[in-house]
Amino acid sequence: MRDIGTKPRTLGWKAALIVLLASGPGAARAGSAPQERIEQEIEKQEKIYSSRGADVPSGYVTYRTLARYAGLLPSGFQGSLARLGGSDRWLDIGAGQGHAILDYYAPDYPATPSGKARAVAISIEDRRSDQWRQRAASLGEDRIRYLFGKRMRDYSREDIGTFRLITDVYGGFTYTDDLSLFMHRVLEVLETSGDFYTLLHTVRLEDGKDDPQTPYVTEVVDAAGRDVTVCSWMKRITCVDVVCESKSDWDTPTELIHARKVCGNVWIPPTRLLEYESGSPPGRRFQLER
Repeated sequence: MRDIGTKPRTLGWKAALIVLLASGPGAARAGSAPQERIEQEIEKQEKIYSSRGADVPSGYVTYRTLARYAGLLPSGFQGSLARLGGSDRWLDIGAGQGHAILDYYAPDYPATPSGKARAVAISIEDRRSDQWRQRAASLGEDRIRYLFGKRMRDYSREDIGTFRLITDVYGGFTYTDDLSLFMHRVLEVLETSGDFYTLLHTVRLEDGKDDPQTPYVTEVVDAAGRDVTVCSWMKRITCVDVVCESKSDWDTPTELIHARKVCGNVWIPPTRLLEYESGSPPGRRFQLER
């Protein structure tokens, strides 16, 4: 299964890090993860977000159907969505053109007796189609909304309210340069007993069945620099039950992640960004701070 449009790549910062390590520990400390380089790469990433037409790089997908969501997200997603009623809310992060929400509001998608949930799409850039504008006008702004111009980390509970269901398909979770802050915002607006569904590709898998020679796109290390999985980090978050479905048989090792918020006293193990390389998606390396 493939949906990212890009081949796994050997990240330039990895090669640089190998050279630094070979030069000795002093060189590695002096040269590893210079902030200036990270800022330059983030600036390049901004250009990807704002790209249009032929300038949109391969792999930066802004159109995904609801059926595609069902094929990419953990197995419980379809049931969670089908159970939403008229008083519930669904947040889709990195929604692109918002087609998954449009599919949900299609006449042939079944509704509960109380109706369909109100849905909010979030995107860094405005990629609304004419179809979105027409459907929003017919339904009313209280049923579907499209927010753009800010990242998920820039929205608070006061800004957008709370949600029973949150999805992220190659959105903020894949692109953020601050993993812990992103999760803080997600869990802040997720209702207790609410569900967050997402995925990460080209990562170390919880079941250990990925090839260790994989040029991983997203990596996490502990405070001592030892490799850990994204799932093991997420399972340390308090008040959240996390289930991971490892897909070693996909084109790249992919982790499907379902997080259910079970209480309000959430604590997220802090991370800091060590390396970042722009791309679709970007290469990232994070370190746990404790």
